[in-house]
Amino acid sequence: MDFVSIRIITADVARLVDFYERTTGVPADRATEDFAELRLPHATLAIGSDRTVPLFAPGSARPAANSSVIIEFLVDDVDRIHRNLTGFVSDFVKEPTTMPWGNRALLFRDPDGNLVNFFTPVTPEAVERFASRRAS
Repeated sequence: MDFVSIRIITADVARLVDFYERTTGVPADRATEDFAELRLPHATLAIGSDRTVPLFAPGSARPAANSSVIIEFLVDDVDRIHRNLTGFVSDFVKEPTTMPWGNRALLFRDPDGNLVNFFTPVTPEAVERFASRRAS
């Protein structure tokens, strides 16, 4: 089994796609006004309109209602990214901090309130844990 994507349901696809293009530097493939994908090397971030929810199951997902998932991106330099996003991201939850498991992490919210974590492994153990991800 391969993990392929995570999909965010939103009431404003264009706004959220623009946000993720800016924060990740990855251009989105906009299939329709109701669906877009940011394809990264190991997974895809899909962004779908709340108008698509009934295609799956009516009422099964609600935009801007996440309180338990953190969308995470492995980055080369979390401190540099923090500097670049200052003035653009309006809700930093946690400034760059080295976590007990060896990652330097930056936590912020996207325009729908979803938590986003950009992190860089900084201890030898963390660097080794993510070495295969960086090589591909």
